[in-house]
Amino acid sequence: MAEKLKIISLGGLNEIGKNLTVYEYGGDMIVVDVGMGFPDDDMYGIDVVIPDFTYLIQNRDRIRAIFITHGHEDHIGGIPYLMRDINAPIYATRMSAGLIRLKLEEHRLTDKVKLVTCEAGETVRAGKFTVEFIHINHSIADAVAFAIRCPLGVCVHTGDFKIDPTPIQGGMADLTRLGELGKEGVLALLADSTNVERPGFTKSERSVGASFEALFRGCDQRIIVTTFASNIDRIQQIINVAAKYGRKVAVTGRSMENAMRVSTELGYMKVPAGTVVDVAQIKTMPKNKVCIITTGSQGETMSALTRMAFNTHRQVDIHPGDRVIISASAIPGNENSIGNVINELYRRDAEVVNERELPLHVSGHACQEELKIMHALTRPKFFIPVHGEQRHLKTHAKLARDMGMDPRHIVISDVGKVIEITAKSIKLNGTVPAGKVFVDGYGVGDVGAVVLRDRQHLAQDGMIVVVVSMSGEDGQVISGPDIITRGFVYVKESEALMEELRQVAVEALDRCEHRHSRDWSTIKSEIKGSLSNYLYKKTKRNPMILPVIMEV
Repeated sequence: MAEKLKIISLGGLNEIGKNLTVYEYGGDMIVVDVGMGFPDDDMYGIDVVIPDFTYLIQNRDRIRAIFITHGHEDHIGGIPYLMRDINAPIYATRMSAGLIRLKLEEHRLTDKVKLVTCEAGETVRAGKFTVEFIHINHSIADAVAFAIRCPLGVCVHTGDFKIDPTPIQGGMADLTRLGELGKEGVLALLADSTNVERPGFTKSERSVGASFEALFRGCDQRIIVTTFASNIDRIQQIINVAAKYGRKVAVTGRSMENAMRVSTELGYMKVPAGTVVDVAQIKTMPKNKVCIITTGSQGETMSALTRMAFNTHRQVDIHPGDRVIISASAIPGNENSIGNVINELYRRDAEVVNERELPLHVSGHACQEELKIMHALTRPKFFIPVHGEQRHLKTHAKLARDMGMDPRHIVISDVGKVIEITAKSIKLNGTVPAGKVFVDGYGVGDVGAVVLRDRQHLAQDGMIVVVVSMSGEDGQVISGPDIITRGFVYVKESEALMEELRQVAVEALDRCEHRHSRDWSTIKSEIKGSLSNYLYKKTKRNPMILPVIMEV
């Protein structure tokens, strides 16, 4: 029986983030990207979300290599958590490898992981697979697509991409090579779907430079710019225009500092001598000679810009008249956080400029016409839309159909579903373990759905603790019940309600005594049920109720 190519996404489908795709042929597996996602607002206490690695750990002996398309968190953020359990080499371009190395150092995995740097145009053999690195454009340096070959044929995995005719550095995407692959025959295309709903073309990164020029020219106040730390080309443009107008540049925010250090060391960023100064020096400088580049474009709670806005930054305060430039668009779900920061900046009389006023941000993802070019160049036999929510995947599938592709050759998959490809067919066939794993502090996976539900419950309705001391000999109540509440009502103003709750608990204990119930769990259940029913009727609230029985 002929071997089948299996393609399995463990993240990045029906969601934005935690991208991870597995390719299997025969006994060999390769992994493309190991990303992380950011928690939703109702994931209380969760720091990051990573894919469920169970399937990879179960098959660790079959994994020949891990390949990284680019250095964004949603493509590399999960690497330290996976590499605790997997021993496979990681292949990435220089910029991506530099950012991965920082993560491995932070997690003390540097000595354990083999990290190999590759350039666009190189080919790597990994078992029955060969993987070719193809230069493409994105909002971070050194992004690549992959031509993944196996005995069945070649798959093109675009990663995140756009077609930028005037990039800041690196040159235009290698469309020639993609066209050559199309002539040779592409078995399957897996393409970025993020901007598939947007008509036309994505603007060039270079177009943002004119907006910075306009905002720096003639400004006699301090300028504070926030953008994505990984967008090296954007930061380069900010530094260039700051230097042009005689401003010193201070950088604040850990991820921004790390990205600048890596990109400068690798030669992706050229900083004019004497332009960058320590953030502590800016206090003594004239306002019109200062530019601060900071993290916080998404309103992250602990980011430098958020701390400035709320006056908790140790080195930078917002002064009246400061021009704050937000050179980023809101990632879906972050709108409220950004709005809160902007409101706080206005309270401090800062001037806030965002993309509503000027074109201060361009996407790193392809719009419809660029996606059509990718499809036209590669001419795939089969198509699998990736990197998007359901509406993005469906819209991308329609785009492929509009271009003449057979609907039977298009598969919209989901996290954990197995796509099987032969020379003549493509279909969904089976599932593997998949889902979300929550990282809370140092704990990985110890916060599950039940714990999250409890946190949501506590956040919404608070809790009530009922404490009763009972005799271990005859089960008589010795003291209590005492009522303790947290996050439910202000006790001092609700003494009558507290007394009513205490009375309900007393009656529940009396009923247990009449039934001669001595089982602690039965008594707890009775107290909990009685209080819950009473509270809902009285307040229409459903706090968490924790009966505590102390045996004396």
